[in-house]
Amino acid sequence: MKEHLTIVRHPLVQHKLTLMRQKETSTAVFRQLLREISQLLAYEVTRELPMTTRTIETPLQKMDAPVLAGRKLALVSILRAGNGLLDGMLELIPSARVGFVGLYRDEATLKPVQYYFKVPERLDQRMNIVVDPMLATGNSSVAAIDLIKQKGARDIRFMCLLAAPEGVERMRQAHPDVPIVTAALDERLTDKGYILPGLGDAGDRMFGTK
Repeated sequence: MKEHLTIVRHPLVQHKLTLMRQKETSTAVFRQLLREISQLLAYEVTRELPMTTRTIETPLQKMDAPVLAGRKLALVSILRAGNGLLDGMLELIPSARVGFVGLYRDEATLKPVQYYFKVPERLDQRMNIVVDPMLATGNSSVAAIDLIKQKGARDIRFMCLLAAPEGVERMRQAHPDVPIVTAALDERLTDKGYILPGLGDAGDRMFGTK
């Protein structure tokens, strides 16, 4: 994955994203769409998983068949909204190891404040996919990647639903080695750090909170 930013323009991804953007979309439908779109984005972000072969026996004969190689990949969710993407990805990759980074945004400074951190062992031997629906200022994603790099992670991807140009640039400056996979690059941020046109607060819409 050589591009720093990959926008997944698949028709199903774009259609589901439009439904999620609509303000009248219910919490239940929003949650289901997020689960579905996360699996489609996961297809792109896992494109370069290492492969090997294993001898198997079909009903007709033996063959050398492709299988995943190396340690199970790690999915790292930035709480709380990242769990919406995580759930869908785990349906597709049930053997993945899972980590959590608890960050909330200080509304005055827009800086991330850490309150929880738990990740799998041997991150240096895994592909690590960090997930959060919104790449807005980029402060939370940069902080989360800082933390997992401190734990040894080297092969890292960041997957989100929406990105703002400001967040993409912040990530490029802080972690140029971490590719970003997203469904859309929106116009800009508001002065309060929300993505425009965006879809509102992903966590609130997913969990029905204000």
